Amino acid sequence: MKNKSIYLVPVMLCFFCMGFVDLVGIASNYVKEDLEVPTGMLMNKIGRKKTVLLSLVVTVLSLLLPLFGENFGIMLVAFSLLGIGNALMQTSLNPLVSTVMGGGNLASTLTFGQFIKAIASFSAPYLAMWGATMVIPEFGLNWRVLFAIFLVVGILSTILLFVTPIEEPPIEGKPSTFVECFKLLGTPIVLLSFLGIMCHVGIDVGTNTTAPKILMERLGMTLNEAAFATSLYFIFRTLGCLTGSFFLRVLKMRTFFIISVCMMALSMCGLFVGTEKWMLYAAIALVGYGNSNVFSMCFATALESMPEKQNEVSGLMIMGLFGGTIFPLFMGLLSDAMGQAGAVLVMAVGVIYLFTYIKQCSR
Repeated sequence: MKNKSIYLVPVMLCFFCMGFVDLVGIASNYVKEDLEVPTGMLMNKIGRKKTVLLSLVVTVLSLLLPLFGENFGIMLVAFSLLGIGNALMQTSLNPLVSTVMGGGNLASTLTFGQFIKAIASFSAPYLAMWGATMVIPEFGLNWRVLFAIFLVVGILSTILLFVTPIEEPPIEGKPSTFVECFKLLGTPIVLLSFLGIMCHVGIDVGTNTTAPKILMERLGMTLNEAAFATSLYFIFRTLGCLTGSFFLRVLKMRTFFIISVCMMALSMCGLFVGTEKWMLYAAIALVGYGNSNVFSMCFATALESMPEKQNEVSGLMIMGLFGGTIFPLFMGLLSDAMGQAGAVLVMAVGVIYLFTYIKQCSR
């Protein structure tokens, strides 16, 4: 694998396919949560590439079903399969990147993969709107043309990855059991990285839900006007993934992690006390950019700390996504007690934790 860039083409397409899960929002996340660690065990048995291929096949099937109808039963099965396929892909694709890169520039490559994933997330609602207004009714697809377009990309990704030769390191010793996977949380760096990803996802989901409410509470905006806050956040999050893939190649990971967390800290201050539009918009932009690369850096640090257990560690790290359900719970409780500033305090706790994680960042 002398020319790694060629081998990364099908892998990056898989990151695009990972973004398909945003078709169904939070519903698929509930499906995903129960499937993370067993995927690590599956990779030990059949390999990382085959596990990603399996996830692509499940994803393609989930995109095919809605083309035959849109009744409740079909959509329920399709969304469930999409969540299952995404669970497999989330856990197996990141270690596969490590295999292709040979351990070099892992955080940078994972960040670029998140950028590719964001393209799918961004394009989904626009493709659906285009389908609803532009597709000829006789085809009967309307907004479901979105599934047809993504289906083509999914099939292409499957074929390209299948024909791409990727040599995987053999599993040494006996594959880990389910209990042994969880025991890895007893390793400090694995546990701390797991908590770091929880904080990243919690702040991500928290900002999406809280930022519009802050604008409505302090500036008297309508819901439609305040909805721009979410778009602003995603714009800077996507920009952060794109530029972060460069900065992580030219800067030490620890240096860039410090910059990212400092940006998030400034953002929390602005969201907590800001009463001017420019200050609140700047704070939303800062947390969008600052939080965009935290996942990749925590993930890479965990994988590189235990190269012989990357499959199992990957499964554990993806379980940290449930931070997106924990943070909003406490944010809701505090916001009821003291307004949206209370929700910001909960996110600030996550930022404070990330400051303590700085010394764990490799390189």
